[in-house]
Amino acid sequence: MKKIEAIIRTSKFYDVKDALHQVGIDFFTFVDVKGVGNQKSERVSYRGVEYDLGSIARTKLEIVVSSESYLQSAIQAIMQVASTGEVGDGKIFVSEVEQAYRIRDGRKDVSAIDVPLLQHAN
Repeated sequence: MKKIEAIIRTSKFYDVKDALHQVGIDFFTFVDVKGVGNQKSERVSYRGVEYDLGSIARTKLEIVVSSESYLQSAIQAIMQVASTGEVGDGKIFVSEVEQAYRIRDGRKDVSAIDVPLLQHAN
């Protein structure tokens, strides 16, 4: 199992979410974050005085995948949709997940993150 942490432009979040859904990744965590980097921070003007906000607003996604194919599909989807070609597009980090547990039923590892397709009775 692998964990993907992607820091993207907040304005690209809904496009990335849709792209991840298209490759079969429907469950992930996201949070609005701030950071510093090579991109110039945002400046605002209030009553004629300019202020440097000192940080850059971004969205961080955390995705745990069970296979290499999901990993590559997720990375490609994020990179294609989140890229503007400008400084500040973000970063993707991949790390190993040693164990995972589903709290509800105690399932462990891959069975804790894989979601079986629900069959609907007609």
